[in-house]
Amino acid sequence: MLLSRSEHTIAAAGVLGALAILSGAFGGHGLRTILSPQDLQTYQTSVQYHMISALALLGVGILQGQWRQSLWLARAATGLLLGCLLFSGSLYSLTLLEARFMGFVTPIGGIMLVGGWLCLAVAALTQDS
Repeated sequence: MLLSRSEHTIAAAGVLGALAILSGAFGGHGLRTILSPQDLQTYQTSVQYHMISALALLGVGILQGQWRQSLWLARAATGLLLGCLLFSGSLYSLTLLEARFMGFVTPIGGIMLVGGWLCLAVAALTQDS
């Protein structure tokens, strides 16, 4: 059975959300005594943006089921998904692996997240009723 774009997006949101919860639990229980306070704060920021992105992606997926031909919603989903992976993924790498070379990826992910949100706004403004 082929899945629709909406179903793919909602599935991705579900996986991202589950990973955000697991990451938060890991940070709260496993990293509190290992990371410096600054690194723990960075990790928590990553978890917050990770979960917000998952919820936003869920909303986009639901809208894709209603606005089937919206190119802007497809762009929003791509921006939110890739933005989350790059932004939160780079912060996880910075704190857990001390991969300082990943620092340049964080703002790219942030820009993609902003772009995803803006594409969602354009989708809403250009949607035919």
